Amino acid sequence: MSVFQGRVIAPGCTSAPALVSHGGLNTLASFQKALQFGDKNATCGDQNNPDLYGKPMAGKALCLPQTIGSTTGGLVLYCACSMNRQPACLLFSNPIDSLAAAGSVLAAVWLDNISMPVIDSLGQAFLDYVKDGMTITIRENGRVEVTEG
Repeated sequence: MSVFQGRVIAPGCTSAPALVSHGGLNTLASFQKALQFGDKNATCGDQNNPDLYGKPMAGKALCLPQTIGSTTGGLVLYCACSMNRQPACLLFSNPIDSLAAAGSVLAAVWLDNISMPVIDSLGQAFLDYVKDGMTITIRENGRVEVTEG
């Protein structure tokens, strides 16, 4: 097991299989099928992200450097949560961008019985270490434990 410490953006504890992107997550392109067409698995629709394209994101520990894209990013994350199609958690190697932070915090504050813990500033060593399918466990204090699947 390897342990990484980050900053808590949206609190919560969870354990889920990792899904890793080494490029930025375009939230609108990635979640469009889930929001527009009812894809409950939130299959990534961003053809420009070879790490995630075609993979289900709902219920996964989404590990990434940052989000990219338009100003709709925060609203897209909030809507994915409100439709219960969100990742189990978002884990950023870099400091979180303002749009992803806004969507994550809004979901944490405004939605009852919906959890999507968000931790940022985990560092490049985290993103280099974690692989798809590894088990990610998040503790309340921003501690992220990574174990083999």
